[in-house]
Amino acid sequence: VVPQVLQISCDQHLAHRVGDLSVPEGSIFGFIGKNGAGKTTLIRIINRITIPNSGTVLFDGRPITQDDVEKIGYLPEERGLYRKMKVGEQAMYFAQLKGMSSREAAAELKKWFVRFGIESWWNKKVEELSKGMAQKVQFITTVVHKPSLLILDEPFSGFDPVNAQIIREEILRLRDEGATIILSTHNMESVEELCDNIALINKSKVVITGGVDEIRRQYGNNNVELIYTDRLTVLSEPGIFKVLSDRDDAGRHTAVLALEAGTGSNDNCNIHNIFSFAEVLCLKYIPYFSFFQYKNSRRESFSPALCLLKKFCNIKNEFFGLFPAEAGVG
Repeated sequence: VVPQVLQISCDQHLAHRVGDLSVPEGSIFGFIGKNGAGKTTLIRIINRITIPNSGTVLFDGRPITQDDVEKIGYLPEERGLYRKMKVGEQAMYFAQLKGMSSREAAAELKKWFVRFGIESWWNKKVEELSKGMAQKVQFITTVVHKPSLLILDEPFSGFDPVNAQIIREEILRLRDEGATIILSTHNMESVEELCDNIALINKSKVVITGGVDEIRRQYGNNNVELIYTDRLTVLSEPGIFKVLSDRDDAGRHTAVLALEAGTGSNDNCNIHNIFSFAEVLCLKYIPYFSFFQYKNSRRESFSPALCLLKKFCNIKNEFFGLFPAEAGVG
């Protein structure tokens, strides 16, 4: 049994039950949902910024206390650096607020500044930094005291793709070193890439919770949406896929293909049909498309197909998401 770092069972509003959640130790747990769904409210409850009407929040199996909050690293969506302060002064200040000695804080901050290649920023004022640069500094101040629980609210906001990937790698490294991480984000690619478990929150209620792979298998399907531009029309291939619909908007087609199910459980496509699907697209259609793009919602099933498509078409984006996301060439 995996130890549960955090267990939540509470009501925030009289009409809305937040729900029952358990966050496994050493995992990345995603809070997902649209704006206003209740993600930030739940984070505020965990941090004891907001007190629930009823219920409990357990930290390491006991009711959470203010001392426990000191062990949490919290990166809010709305960043809060003091613009007139120097970066180094501010980083030291936040580290010491979390109980680190001056010597310990200086040593740990130096490691992080070297890791991010920002040693020259130490004496700069925050107002001299770009948004992305300031984001790096705030990320460091969130993790420098080595919290056992990290709560990151939209951690990739403001980052370019290169720096977003750096932060992703650091999040995974921190998880591998034993930290438990709660990730609140709208970025479904980040959910797919990083999270072990998720909770889908809507109107302050937990609608779905569980492992990402489990949820993907349960709610995914074998349909592929194909968007292409060409005079050639995609036709059904008996035994491989069936064209459910193909809408032609002045030469831009949006087709929905249903891949034939395999003989295994859950009606998943078998590997033979996945490769056949990729082969048909690669050899029969894609070379003639002036623009091509496809989506589906069962990533683990279509990874072999993606490998073939990359080989033939040099596809740049590898993401097949928990929720439909695009991968295309053009």
